[in-house]
This record gives sequence, structure tokens and C-alpha cells, in this order.
Amino acid sequence: MTTTTPQPNVSALSFSRTTATAVRVLRQLRHDPRTIALMIVIPCVMLLLLRYVFDGSPRTFDAIGASLLGIFPLITMFLVTSIATLRERTSGTLERLLAMPLGKADLIAGYALAFGTVAVVQSVLATGLAVWFLGLDVTGSPWLLLLVALLDALLGTALGLFVSAFAASEFQAVQFMPAVIFPQLLLCGLFTPRSAMHPVLEAVSDVLPMSYAVDGMNEVLRHTDMTATFVRDALVVAGCALLVLGLGAATLRRRSQ
Repeated sequence: MTTTTPQPNVSALSFSRTTATAVRVLRQLRHDPRTIALMIVIPCVMLLLLRYVFDGSPRTFDAIGASLLGIFPLITMFLVTSIATLRERTSGTLERLLAMPLGKADLIAGYALAFGTVAVVQSVLATGLAVWFLGLDVTGSPWLLLLVALLDALLGTALGLFVSAFAASEFQAVQFMPAVIFPQLLLCGLFTPRSAMHPVLEAVSDVLPMSYAVDGMNEVLRHTDMTATFVRDALVVAGCALLVLGLGAATLRRRSQ
């Protein structure tokens, strides 16, 4: 006859448990300079490279720079978060943590808070570099660009936490990028207006969060004031991030099988 160890009765989301988890993750990140460089430095380097690729055509950089300002943080946060969470699970850390009075919601929220803090730094640096150093010409407020870039980074964090539950190795986590990120990248309107796509693809793009991220950036690029469309786009991106975080908490597993 086998006995099972009863799981601790953990209540709903706790602020203290969430912040404790976030502090632990940030301490781990502090000792991993390569990961910090990937999250903070790489988006800035990519924007710098893009600016001088179009050195002879600054209007082209203005046209796509704002969109990529949101896409680059989303991609980097997706990669780092999915791999970091997977490492926690494969090493048995998640199993030990969840044996304590720590719920899945606390864990997911703690990770989101920790990586969200990094996302703030990332978004501030990338937006500042693009607008004040690389001369990205935007009609609206740079603070609205920063807001969308931050929401995109948080969405990337949420997607990374979610897909990490379905990967058994770091290689598999990276393999999710073509499945989760690339279709959104192709259909978000970066390469051609979504209205010019095949009607089926346009309909698919209407339900992908990256489409609204790009639309939000373009609203700031073209309008001096905050528009109703911008508010809608920002709310959709934020809502998708919260939804995916909830799914991540529901699908979180203790160990890789």
C-alpha cells in the first residue's frame, strides 16, 4: 500500500509569497550576466543595427522601427522566460517550491513580476535609444511607445511561462519559437498591411496579440494624441498577457516527464 504526501493547503494569490518568489528569481538573474545581456542589451543592439542598415533611408527606419521596438522585447523575453522556467522544473526546483506553502498562481505571478521588472529596464533603454539617440521620428508621445514596448515584453514573458509547461528540454523550448512567434511576426502587419492579406490570413491576424502591438506602435507613430484605437490595442495586449499568465498557472507542472 502506497501513501501520498498531502499537499499544503495554499490559499489564493498571496502578495508576500509572490514578492518572495520574484526576489529569488531576480537574485538568480543577478548571477547570470549572459541572460541579463540577452534581455537588456540585445534589443538595443538590434535597433542600433537596424538603424544603420537603413542609414541611407531614414524614413524606412521610422516606418518599421516603432513596430520592432515592440517585437524585439517580446521575442527576447519569450526565449529567456521559457528556458529559465524550464530549468527550474528540470532541476527539481519547482517540485521543492510547490511542496512548500506556495501555490502555482504565486509562482507564476512571482516570475511575471521578476521578469516584468527586467522588462521595464529593457523597454526604457530600447525606447530611449530609438527615440533620443537613433532619431526615431514619432508623432505621438515617446511615453506611449514605452507603454506598448513594456506590454509587449510582459506578453513575451507570459507566453514563455506558458509554453515552458509543454517542453521537456531547453531545445524543445526554443523549438516553440517558430510555432508561437514566427506566425505572429509574419501576420502582424510588419511586412505588409493586414488589410492586403488573404482574407483567411487577415482573420487569423485579428486574433493574434502581436498584431495589436504593432497597430498600437503605428498609432503613436502617426497621431499626436492618444487615440481610441491605441487604447483598444493596449488593452488587448495587456488582456492577452493576463490570460496567458492564467493559462500558465493552470498548466504548470512540477517536473518534466
